[in-house]
Amino acid sequence: MLQSEIITLASNVIELESVAITTLLNQLDENFAHAAQAMLTCQGHVLVAGAGTSHAVGMRLAHLLSCCGTPALFIHPGDSQHGLAGAVTDKDIVFAISKGGETTEINYLARIAKQRGALLVALTEKPGSTLGLMSDIILKVVAPPEVDPFGMIATGSSLVNSAFCDALCVVLLNLRGYSKEQFGQTHPGGAVGLKLKDEQK
Repeated sequence: MLQSEIITLASNVIELESVAITTLLNQLDENFAHAAQAMLTCQGHVLVAGAGTSHAVGMRLAHLLSCCGTPALFIHPGDSQHGLAGAVTDKDIVFAISKGGETTEINYLARIAKQRGALLVALTEKPGSTLGLMSDIILKVVAPPEVDPFGMIATGSSLVNSAFCDALCVVLLNLRGYSKEQFGQTHPGGAVGLKLKDEQK
């Protein structure tokens, strides 16, 4: 394959993924607002869970929520079957990410969360799935099937889910009135921490 062909192929991927993200504009609904309001008033932690590529999306979401002033942690769905589910309380929100809503480990955790009185939020394409039917709030996000190679490798769809989660983080940041100074208290290290310290001089 020629260099020009490689660059064209890469450009097509980026264009396809950027178009896929814009489909979210027609997928935001009242459930998005309900989830944001619930996370805003959560008295415990937002515990995010996902498996496979959704694991990576979930870890990113948990980190960014904490950066934006919403206390959050990633909870490994597999380890939750071996004692980690003891971290879930009735003050928490369990935010479960599963495209098809039938991931065994996720649904085990979801059942325990419901038993413990936690609010269950599902990010899924399938509201009628096992996970969806258990959930208190369903965030339905559907990525165009052509955005993933073979319709299976979650390159573009994971990006779409991440963008959806980014919108949630920034909305919560604004709802809280979370300031740069508050962010500086939780991010004192690295280049970001140094930049914030320089700004305060």
